[in-house]
Amino acid sequence: MLIAGAEIPDALWYWIDDQTWAMPLDGGGVRVGITALGLKASGDIYMCRPKSVGSEVGQGRSIGVVELSKSIVSVKSPLSGVVTRVNEALEARPELVHQSPYDAGWLVELAPSALDDERGRLAVDAQAIREGMQRWAWLNQLEAA
Repeated sequence: MLIAGAEIPDALWYWIDDQTWAMPLDGGGVRVGITALGLKASGDIYMCRPKSVGSEVGQGRSIGVVELSKSIVSVKSPLSGVVTRVNEALEARPELVHQSPYDAGWLVELAPSALDDERGRLAVDAQAIREGMQRWAWLNQLEAA
């Protein structure tokens, strides 16, 4: 689906307030990244520094930082867990986050620690995703109500 001109795949789980997504992986892990809508609102990313493998993160807590043209922003995790893998390609090519936010531009992979409790706080069905993302876009002046 398109929201304010940004692609939002409906097969992912979204932490709408902080514009991050989680993709379930075989084996129970999840891949995490920043939404195209969040990137549209933030501008270009010049540096991406995810937490290292083995780091514990909480839902709504930092999984890393990104440097924008005029600020450094903490990226919030959609789920709690332990970082099992970091997208090392972003060290040399942080622009992948913009160019391919749902594919080559992912940030980390997590082993979720509270999936059953936390999944209910994410937008996981198409209607909830559409409504949440449209509201977020409107609040951030990316699209008219």
